[in-house]
Amino acid sequence: MEKKIVETLWHWIKMFVLCTVIIFIMRAFIFVPLEVTGNSMSPTLKEHDFVVVENFSTVNRFDIIVFHAPDGNTYVKRVIGLPGDHIVYKNDSLYINNNLVEETFLKDIKKKKNEYVLTSDFDSKDLIGTKTIPKDQYFVMGDNRRVSKDSRSFGTISSYSIIGKARLVYYPIQDIKIIKD
Repeated sequence: MEKKIVETLWHWIKMFVLCTVIIFIMRAFIFVPLEVTGNSMSPTLKEHDFVVVENFSTVNRFDIIVFHAPDGNTYVKRVIGLPGDHIVYKNDSLYINNNLVEETFLKDIKKKKNEYVLTSDFDSKDLIGTKTIPKDQYFVMGDNRRVSKDSRSFGTISSYSIIGKARLVYYPIQDIKIIKD
């Protein structure tokens, strides 16, 4: 009888240790929690939202990513330009490689902004010094374009500086949502 109790207890201890190690690995390397600071991603993400960041999938256009910027800070921004792209904003519209691209995630903001331009005109060539975004580089912008410090001010970001994609808002409870690509 005692032997069975010891075996059962030992089994549960091993399971607890194994689960603890798996949770630690997942939290540290696969699903990283992060608090959003600032209003540059508003209204998609608000200041003090807590998000889960995953770092194992490919970065695509319009993904929301977390990265270490050249200025040493960690930012949450949306990917607008991929390697090889030429980005132009004209009359508050996005052109990628001379093709008009709709930013559906901004449609609610643009409805409200009748009195001002959300995104000022620019050409990525003038901002980064080359016609196209270099290999392993990304052009990022905040959804709140008028207050966002992004690639328009610090240039493109390296793929090596990307921590991962923001996938889920888990706090505050009333704002829980899956972040769509």
